[in-house]
Amino acid sequence: METSDSPDYVSEYTQPVASRPVRVLLLDDDPDNLFLRASILRQHGYQSVPANTIEEATELLDGIDIAVLDYHLGAGQFGTEVAALLRRRRPHVPIIILSATLDRYFGGVEDMHLLKGHSSVEDLLDALSSLEAKRRGAPVVVDARDFFYSRISMAIGSDVLVQIFDERGIWQYCNEAVADYLSQPRDWFIGRNIGQELPTLIRDWGEVIQAVCHTRETYIDRTRRGLLSEQRPGEQFFTWSVLAFPITLHDNRSGAVLTARILDKLPGRSSEMLPFL
Repeated sequence: METSDSPDYVSEYTQPVASRPVRVLLLDDDPDNLFLRASILRQHGYQSVPANTIEEATELLDGIDIAVLDYHLGAGQFGTEVAALLRRRRPHVPIIILSATLDRYFGGVEDMHLLKGHSSVEDLLDALSSLEAKRRGAPVVVDARDFFYSRISMAIGSDVLVQIFDERGIWQYCNEAVADYLSQPRDWFIGRNIGQELPTLIRDWGEVIQAVCHTRETYIDRTRRGLLSEQRPGEQFFTWSVLAFPITLHDNRSGAVLTARILDKLPGRSSEMLPFL
């Protein structure tokens, strides 16, 4: 099998990053799928580096910019084996996993996940475009970040308010429960500082978040204080469980996950003002 669309594979890779085409490793055990994806990428200015097996893909890892790996390769082989090796060998190369289900957890090695049969060609091209900016050193917020953090949120539970911050108290992620509770759309939070945006509404969570990030210790608060400086009507009857624990963010910085849920409420008190809990 040819290792690249271009016969000048080695010499061309020495060109400056900004001037040469993006080289995309395509791993798939189906030759028809491999040919089709390679053709589409070539039409859009990408350089495809095809591989049918894990062994072929492994030999190509040092000469690629982005990897697009099929999850199930047959014969008990999986694209995540290549992803894990690539992450160890070249941790800054973006990885896209293609699979037929979202129910399986992939161990956190992929930057983005596309669902076969539902993700379109445009989805793949959009993903490559977003991750290409990462390769060129341009600042970019890719969908992979939301996917990565949304899996954490799903594991915690939909009845929990989930927020993820960096050590400066800047939102990296929040779930819909948080957006509803604080009456803002989800995309309003990302990139904003909790202390600057909500200084009188939110308790001293900025200080807690910094402490958790720096000490890597977990903070637990099970009281009626809740999240807010001033409790809303009826909240004084709720017992909250607020947990802040350390996490390594998508870009390897130190971060903190802040979760909150109601443990119980006094008999006869309504929770209608918090419909999502």
